[in-house]
Amino acid sequence: MTRIFSGVKPTGHLTLGNYLGAVRQWVEVDQYRAEALFSVVDLHALTVEHDPARVRRLSRQAATLLLAAGLDPERCTVFVQSHVDEHARLSYLLECTATDGELRRMIQYREKGALARAAGESVRLSLLTYPVLMAADILAYGTDEVPVGDDQAQHVELTRDLAVRFNQRYGHTFTVPKATHPRVAARVMDLQDPTSKMGKSHESGAGIVYLLDEPDVVRRKVMRAVTDSGREVEYDRAARPGLANLLDVLAACRGAEPAALAGAYTSYGALKKDTAEAVVELLRPLRKRHAELVAEPGHVDEVLRRGADRARGMARSVVDRAYRAIGLLPAG
Repeated sequence: MTRIFSGVKPTGHLTLGNYLGAVRQWVEVDQYRAEALFSVVDLHALTVEHDPARVRRLSRQAATLLLAAGLDPERCTVFVQSHVDEHARLSYLLECTATDGELRRMIQYREKGALARAAGESVRLSLLTYPVLMAADILAYGTDEVPVGDDQAQHVELTRDLAVRFNQRYGHTFTVPKATHPRVAARVMDLQDPTSKMGKSHESGAGIVYLLDEPDVVRRKVMRAVTDSGREVEYDRAARPGLANLLDVLAACRGAEPAALAGAYTSYGALKKDTAEAVVELLRPLRKRHAELVAEPGHVDEVLRRGADRARGMARSVVDRAYRAIGLLPAG
């Protein structure tokens, strides 16, 4: 059976963009079609300045939201990355396989490093090497497919390069994965800046719909969304990104085509109102289930414990084989 791996980083509260762009695909498709692993990749949250208590809090919240969204631990493996030592073990071997040049060419390193330097902050070494940890996340499980957005495709290409290089130097050890770009996924942009992806950590949060936002907060954010000049409602991503973003969100909520929906509206206000209500209804069952799970912390802990045990069992033989292949003496 095809094996897939994907993860979510606990650097902020999960958003509508995370849900429509990835999590819904995991819930509705991936956990049924493949042997799937979904991880809260908390080690990646340490690459920038962070509050330890907040990382722990957001890690638990992210895991709880994944379960609330519909991931079934009887069908897939849900776990926290740092609970499985094999990720860190394999990461060092892959650092010994990667080169300084290819890591410095990573777009996200260049962009985030530039922002940190502009703010007078130091750049952690882990920001440079975290694509190698991401490669370890994937390769430790013999992963066949990695569902990713366009912003992570470069990292999957690096993962493939490292797997091929390691296999050529030390003997066949890793499955060479491929990136997949699910057709059903939606790319959701910031409501206040529709040329930028809806991220988890924008300073104001005014353009971000968080999965745990109260219904009135969701309505207010959508109704205040930036649109474009002109009065006609039409779908044109390049010329009218604000309007297109609203249509994309509404279409994703309704399972429709955004261009087809545009013809039903004669005003921005009506479109915003319908989009706001569609998002509220989409998130209602998720928020309800999240509240139920929060009241059962022991259940979430048990799911994560069993998930880590299962993930560890899958990864250990692969990582042990890599240790032997690269020349390390087996433990007694």
